[in-house]
Amino acid sequence: MTALATEAAGRVLPVLLFLLAITVVAEIATLAGVFDVAAHRAARAGRGRTWLLWLLVVVLSTVSTVLLSLDTTAVLLTPVVIAVARQLRLPALPFAMTTVWLANTASLLLPVSNLTNLLALHRFQELGLGTHEYLALAWAPALAAVVATVVVLAVLFRHELSGRYALAPPAGEHDRWLLAGSTGVLVALAAAVVAGVPPAAAATAAAVALVVLTAWRDAALLPQVQLPWRMIGLTGVLLLLVLVVAQTAPVETLTRHLSDAPLWQVPAVAALLANGVNNLPAYLALEPALDHDPTRLMALLIGTNVGPLITLHASLATLLWRDRCRRAGVVVEARAFAARSALVVVLAVASATAALLWRT
Repeated sequence: MTALATEAAGRVLPVLLFLLAITVVAEIATLAGVFDVAAHRAARAGRGRTWLLWLLVVVLSTVSTVLLSLDTTAVLLTPVVIAVARQLRLPALPFAMTTVWLANTASLLLPVSNLTNLLALHRFQELGLGTHEYLALAWAPALAAVVATVVVLAVLFRHELSGRYALAPPAGEHDRWLLAGSTGVLVALAAAVVAGVPPAAAATAAAVALVVLTAWRDAALLPQVQLPWRMIGLTGVLLLLVLVVAQTAPVETLTRHLSDAPLWQVPAVAALLANGVNNLPAYLALEPALDHDPTRLMALLIGTNVGPLITLHASLATLLWRDRCRRAGVVVEARAFAARSALVVVLAVASATAALLWRT
């Protein structure tokens, strides 16, 4: 128990450092107006066509998730998208569901996209592999998961997305230098991660750069940056939970089975466990049976990243998203959410798994 706790803490602490740094980056980018300007420009680019605006929100949600993590999309992009939809007198729910589903299903591509990816990257490195090898395995499943999600969204909300809207008002006034600098830092952060810079180091450098830029342009914004202490506390609790979950008889049986099971079973089992407990302890509990093979690790990530959408507690991002929806007046009932999300999970996990099998 002690050895497991020490090993888990040693791996999770760098992840928590990344979480702190990327939150500073995302918060300052939000205060600088990056999301506000992007959403309003998407509304204007939609030229009054709801479906085109929705497709642009799909792109924005995907890019936000890939570059800044699923939590950024769920927490910071969701309120902006809901606000824009209401300004245009459009139903907010399809846009809110787009952000939460893509926050999870688009979180496979880069190590920074999901905390579980950072944990997996550690194992990749132990096998003598790095970010490039991770990307080579991840790109096809990631693309398949996003496409499947978009198809389900388009079918489920086809009536709500078929209308038109009046042209959107312009975005609020923002400091040009801070806006441009924040956008540049985000691009540089993505390039650094793809180039193989450790995610925690890249995010920390980006956070420092944005703090300095903000202090120069508008220091009054800095006290508004909210650090995710609650999320860090929840992550610590989940770390303790995995110590219990990993040693229960059912999970031990699962890990023994998965070590030699057909590849397609790995994401299915991981998705079930993630929805039962949470994706982070699910990943840590199942990883020991799969950490000898990067392909099976990627299959595990498909289940723990794409799969935890049926229950609201399956990922921290979904819980935080629901809280943001509640604050914005968008009602999300657990049963209705589960019924809709089940279809996404089945199709996205199956598509991503098929893509992984095709690549290997």
